Amino acid sequence: MIAVGQKLPNATLYEFFDEERDGCSLGPNSFEVEKLTAGKKIVVFALPGAFTPTCSAKHVPGFVEHFDAIKAKGVDEIWCVSVNDPFVMGAWGRDLKVGKKVRMLGDGSAEFTKKLGMEFDLTARGLGVRSQRYAMIVDNGVVKHLALEAPGKFEVSDAANTLKHL
Repeated sequence: MIAVGQKLPNATLYEFFDEERDGCSLGPNSFEVEKLTAGKKIVVFALPGAFTPTCSAKHVPGFVEHFDAIKAKGVDEIWCVSVNDPFVMGAWGRDLKVGKKVRMLGDGSAEFTKKLGMEFDLTARGLGVRSQRYAMIVDNGVVKHLALEAPGKFEVSDAANTLKHL
């Protein structure tokens, strides 16, 4: 499993754009983690799935609510990563009105999640392989802080706790 002080593994994440911008087309666009993190301070939080109760009611809304305070600490971007496709992540972001505050990045094949060692097998519950719930602070691709939740918990990976570690 990824640990503080380690560099993030390179993987491809996908983001759905509702409009063409920054050289990206309408629809799903692919991004390499290594390129996205170069020279940036990023808060990454991950969760088991889009449109799920805790994720929709607490986890994502907390980062939207604390966006200004997090940015004031020198953070360039906030990412929400889930083992969902970019269409689902885009729809979920629109539903939660994240705007451009949180990048809703799909890891549909769990490539990034597995490389981090953060996969969580929920096959028995009909959900397949998902991500564990966590938050991390990444500076120039290196993990500076990691808060991993125990299964079924939401106690350490929220925006307010992340903000304390910036």
